Amino acid sequence: MAVKAGDKAPTFTLVSDNLKEVSLSDYTGKNVVLLFFPMAFTSVCTTELCMMRDDIATYNNLDADIVAVSVDSPFTLARFKEDQKLNFPLLSDFNKEVSRNYGTLYEEFVLGLRGVSKRSAFVIDKEGTVRYAEVLENAGEVPDFAAIRKALA
Repeated sequence: MAVKAGDKAPTFTLVSDNLKEVSLSDYTGKNVVLLFFPMAFTSVCTTELCMMRDDIATYNNLDADIVAVSVDSPFTLARFKEDQKLNFPLLSDFNKEVSRNYGTLYEEFVLGLRGVSKRSAFVIDKEGTVRYAEVLENAGEVPDFAAIRKALA
């Protein structure tokens, strides 16, 4: 079942694109926009993350850090981050535990691929409470960025 607004955000520690461990607790006292995306180097994921890259000043002004998660390996994420000049951490949920804990995992995706993160967005406040939750069933859609910014404001 998906995490929803009002829930305590499930904690996690994952390996980032720079091969360092990153935990949700590292962001205690900050607002976090936690994005899950299906796969690096795919068109909609690239569009979504580049929109966040280009609008990062807005999120900084709302006192929020952006963190994006997929089931890709940290090595793939490092290359994707470099190629797209992304300015926030990409975390590898290679073992699919965090995606599962947030209720944002496709059991069956496309081409018979299993266990891919659904495109989703969560706003987590400074105390670790989820203030906004959006899990998209259609990987071709992007989250409602206006609603994310509103939740932060």
